[in-house]
Amino acid sequence: MTGDDLTVLVDRLRWDRRRDPYRGRREYSPTARRVAEECDRWVAEGRADLAVPVLRKAVDRITRALMYLDDSSGIIGDDLQELMDLYAKVCVAALPNPISLAGWLVKLECDGPGWPRVRLADFASALGKRGIAEVERLVAERARAAYPESWTGAFAVRDLREQLAEVSGDVDRYVAVLAEHLTNAVQYQGIAEALHAAGRRDEAIAWAGRGVAANSGSAYTDRLRDLLVDMLVAAGDTPGAVRVRREEFARHPTAAGYRSLIDTVETAGGDDPTTWALGVLRDRTTQQPAYASELVDVLLAVGRDDQAWREALHHRRWLGGPQWQTLLQGRAVTHPEEVIQPYRDLVEQAILNSADKRRYRRAVALLAALRAAYQAAGETAAFGRYLAELRIAHKRRPTFLKTLDAAGL
Repeated sequence: MTGDDLTVLVDRLRWDRRRDPYRGRREYSPTARRVAEECDRWVAEGRADLAVPVLRKAVDRITRALMYLDDSSGIIGDDLQELMDLYAKVCVAALPNPISLAGWLVKLECDGPGWPRVRLADFASALGKRGIAEVERLVAERARAAYPESWTGAFAVRDLREQLAEVSGDVDRYVAVLAEHLTNAVQYQGIAEALHAAGRRDEAIAWAGRGVAANSGSAYTDRLRDLLVDMLVAAGDTPGAVRVRREEFARHPTAAGYRSLIDTVETAGGDDPTTWALGVLRDRTTQQPAYASELVDVLLAVGRDDQAWREALHHRRWLGGPQWQTLLQGRAVTHPEEVIQPYRDLVEQAILNSADKRRYRRAVALLAALRAAYQAAGETAAFGRYLAELRIAHKRRPTFLKTLDAAGL
């Protein structure tokens, strides 16, 4: 493909904001990918300098287009990020004007809609000292002019400052910049990882511990906690590693938390925590019955199937449908007579669930498992009587009866 052909292709990435956001979106992604393929070929042929302006224009056009076209699937957003990553690769190979590149990156981050992701580390070689210094100057300028109430502006400046500190290679600077605005576990994790990579393990452990304590209820804390445990194990602090797991389990006792605790004990050593963990879960379930599902999962994990079954029966309303059916399938193997009534209850619930368009199919699927339970319990004839009763009870549901007949039960 010639340069003129590629220019025509990039022109197709224009998107008028008055255009229907759905019309033509399927053709848009293949066009973006074709641009990437051709530019990648140019790089392989040693013509990276020709790809620099083409890719920048493509990135700018897709960035703007995503403000107006529908990308609910996220496909075009992924295409844009791939083009941005390719642009970084091309810049490193071709070394465009670093001052111009710095200005474009800062403008995209600070004035753009939030995509694509700007990663200074990918452009560091292309920017060089002059370009990095220009990014520093522009970011400082933005920081002075930013409106305090502008969340997006403040975020962009902070993000670029953190990235600048990271590419500087100065660990203390990076830690200091991140520590200015500690709001989540991800920032603590960044500090801990940087210190650990620099061989400053004790400081890394201290920061990770602070982050776990400050963000105990966050979903992002799990990775930070894993990092902390790994560092404690590597440092030979077995009791400390197990204590971190125990504290989290005591705060939020779940089956996943129990598995993490067991894994740590098996790796680092320590007493079997199963009895203690089950005690914690039973106490929590008494206070908050929703934890019954976690208790059942842990009991099954440690091979206490009978206890799990009794807890499940006692706390049936707190178990989700998939978990309850898994329990029934397992119990049917050893005690088929005990699952007959629960399966009958599920069949009835499915038939009466008017909110589910596939309720009759689901009911019939359950009937197959119920028939197997009757047979395993030596009550094959009883299943036939049950089916007859079911037909009479739901004789005014012809669609159900047709579905039942089609199943050949």
